[in-house]
Parts: sequence; structure tokens; C-alpha cells
Amino acid sequence: MACKAVIFDYIGTLINCRNYTMEASKLRLHNALATEGFDVAEAKFLDAYNAAHEKYRKVRYEQLREVTNAVWVSEALNNLGFEVTMDDCRIKTALSVFFQDFIDNLEIRKGAKKLIHQAKEQGKVGLISNFTYAPVIYASLRKLGINQFFNAIVVSEDMGWRKPHKRIFQEALRKLQVTAEETVYIGDSPLEDIEGAKTVGMKTIFVPSQFNSLQDLRGIKQQPDIIAENLQEVSENINKIITAKTN
Repeated sequence: MACKAVIFDYIGTLINCRNYTMEASKLRLHNALATEGFDVAEAKFLDAYNAAHEKYRKVRYEQLREVTNAVWVSEALNNLGFEVTMDDCRIKTALSVFFQDFIDNLEIRKGAKKLIHQAKEQGKVGLISNFTYAPVIYASLRKLGINQFFNAIVVSEDMGWRKPHKRIFQEALRKLQVTAEETVYIGDSPLEDIEGAKTVGMKTIFVPSQFNSLQDLRGIKQQPDIIAENLQEVSENINKIITAKTN
């Protein structure tokens, strides 16, 4: 049957992140929390934060259950003697500060806008992103001026599951009202994107990025249907890919 939808991965595939350091953001998070009334020494906070982050990183990568940053920030603060929940508005304010540098350093990849436009002209367009704090994804899409092109956006924090779990792909298909066999998925992660999308039956295109190379692709059991050097190559062939019959 003919392809009716294209779904993109976001970070790495459509956008790059330049000149960003997590350590600097952690320090800004500590300062923001201090401003909100959580008076704790920087070193103690960072130790508690890193311990909580590592605890939930294992949950996220081993169980593929997404856990928002607010969970491990609140746990770190509770372990330091504060009484606070993940829904505390002070934590959300501090997380906005924490992620601002990340948003400011995002840039759209060469050829991405043209490719999104082409996909939109041919059918429905979706986006699936593994991210622990969904407001960052929506804010950055608006900042880059591409949010209006997507018929469906699924973020792991909202969904509760991370790629490559099949449920996050199935949710995107449900929102787009298409089947996996009618869908092409474009991503840069061999495991999260290519293996995940193929597991549910999508046709896949791998595009290397600043995070994943062609060498990284060799390590997975399932191979993409198409390997492209860059987004421009996908753009040159997207009409042919979309109009081709899927198996």
C-alpha cells in the first residue's frame, strides 16, 4: 500500500545542539532552586541530583519507562531534608531555567525544513521525541518555526514510554490515523529509531547525526530500509520514497 505519513525523530535527526554543556545547566539549576528558597550547598545538591538522576536513568533505559526531571529533582531535594513534590511550581520554574541554554543552542539541520515541507505536501507528518521534559520540545519547535507542520507530536514524557518501546510508535500512528505499513520513519538512532520503528512494521530511513554514525548502525540486528548520508539526500528522493508501494 502507498505511504500516507512520514514520522520524524527530533533531536539529532531534524536539529543539532551546539555549544551546550550539561554541567553548566546543573549549576544554573542549583542557582534557580536557591532563588526559589531551597538553600543548599552546591556540592551537596549536585551529589544528590546525580544520585537521583542515575537511579532513574536505569529505569528509563532498562525498562523504557520515561521519568520526568521533576521526579529526580524533587527526590534529590527530599533527600537533602526538604519536603517537596514533583508538581511543586518552584521546581518547574527552576527546570525552565535549567533547559533554557539547551533550547538556545538548538539549530535546525541543513535540509530539514525543506524535507518537512515535502513530507507535508505528500501526506501527514508526525514527530516522536524521547525527552524528559515535554515543554522543552514544544518551546523549541515554536522557536525554530516548524511546530505548525506536524499533524501529531508525541513526547516520551507525555506518553510515559520511551523509544524503542512499541507503545510510543503506536501512539503516533493512532494520532495520525494511519497504519505502520503506510508510514515511513526517519531517524538517527539505530536502536531507538530504526529498531523501534521496524519492530512495529514501519519503513525506515537512517540519517547519521552528531550523535550517531554509520558505524553505530552496524551494531543493531535490524537494518533500515534506506541509509542516507544527510537530509538533503532524503529530500532529493522523498517523493519517490513516499509514492513507492510498501511491502
